[in-house]
Amino acid sequence: MNEQKIYNTLAREKQTFTPIEPGKVRMYACGMTVYDYCHIGHARLMVVFDMVQRWLRASGYAVTYVQNITDIDDKIIARAVQNGESISALTQRYIQYMQEDAAALGVQLPDHVPRATAYIPQMLGLIEKLQKNGLAYQGADGDVNFSVRDFPGYGKLSGKSLDDLRAGERVDVNSGKRDPLDFVLWKSAKASEPEEVKWNSPWGRGRPGWHIECSAMACDLLGEQFDIHGGGQDLQFPHHENEIAQSEGAHGHHFVNYWMHNGFVRVDNEKMSKSLGNFFTIRDVLKVYDPEVVRFFILRAHYRSQINYSDSNLDDAKAALKRFYATLKEVAPDQQPLDTSEAFAQRFYEAMYDDFNTSLAIAALFELATEVNRTKSAVLARQLRLLGGILGFLQRDPQEFLQSGNENGMAESEIADKIAARTTAKLAKNFAESDRLRAELLANNIILEDKPGGITEWRRA
Repeated sequence: MNEQKIYNTLAREKQTFTPIEPGKVRMYACGMTVYDYCHIGHARLMVVFDMVQRWLRASGYAVTYVQNITDIDDKIIARAVQNGESISALTQRYIQYMQEDAAALGVQLPDHVPRATAYIPQMLGLIEKLQKNGLAYQGADGDVNFSVRDFPGYGKLSGKSLDDLRAGERVDVNSGKRDPLDFVLWKSAKASEPEEVKWNSPWGRGRPGWHIECSAMACDLLGEQFDIHGGGQDLQFPHHENEIAQSEGAHGHHFVNYWMHNGFVRVDNEKMSKSLGNFFTIRDVLKVYDPEVVRFFILRAHYRSQINYSDSNLDDAKAALKRFYATLKEVAPDQQPLDTSEAFAQRFYEAMYDDFNTSLAIAALFELATEVNRTKSAVLARQLRLLGGILGFLQRDPQEFLQSGNENGMAESEIADKIAARTTAKLAKNFAESDRLRAELLANNIILEDKPGGITEWRRA
């Protein structure tokens, strides 16, 4: 019997996975802060933890998967004020966009998708426990802060010592913090902030800090101790470190058994950032590449490694996926279930049991495809399709995929020409022609979004 191995960030080693309840997995992954379009780094998080939950289910576990939405945050408030709209209108719009992006990438909807604003009572309850346990205090500015030095285990996830963290730090004279390492649990209401983000609390009107949100949602939906907590590598410190401090400080026992962190996405071997001009939203990418190609590109690398987003790497992923579909086109799979005892399936399973090593699992699929091409075996073709399905690809009609050129039909240049023609028609008040062009694009799975200033954005359905 194979044993699932997981690299546990907390232990800094691969460990055999033993769920708290036999046969069941409770799993949480930090989701998006919804004030803008999701970028390619978010795509990696979505796809990686979708892969994890798919594999665990395929392995026979009953999985409860939670991925939260942060719908209250400084950046959200600033963007809503800038746009002159309500926070709820802003966040609902970007939640919809996020869900559309996730669906395009083949990401299955988690079992629970909690929004932070629906869990204010649970957050207040946690803060009250922390205050009772001597780990929280209200500063002179009204904010309630976590007292880091009073929690003995702080730094165990990131490996950072308090002395190293404090080196060079100074307490802001305008802050109510006793120590620069302390972090906010409850922010006192500011007169300049909309009433929409102010809630009553024992410490006065205000709103929650970011870190307390995930502790409250995770504990409410999965229990005070659960199996797996995941997120991007950038969340390891301080967010996940603070989650541990809050949750264990409140409840007095271990919080999460296995911590998983996916690696960064780089762009042409540089860190992705807006300031460098190499920042790509999922929607931008899907204008050029088929969503299944993007998913394949992400999973072709081990989840803990850095991946380099570039046209050449996406083009290579596209060519590889076309080879798989060409194989399935030549040999129609039979309709029998997956044979897990077959040699290629065994290699696939061994790779996945070893810390979800999709890189080696896909290498096994390439070997399998070569064998299908050699033998023309419908049985092995079925194995290829079903194993690919565990990772969320190779489920489309091969002919359709190959004919699409991985661009869902209409070329980008043709789309641009039709959008330009539609703009000209609108300026000439020829609305019938404008509507006809929109309908033609929609028939080719191209959705238009008219923005202020006469700008039209598009995406593939």
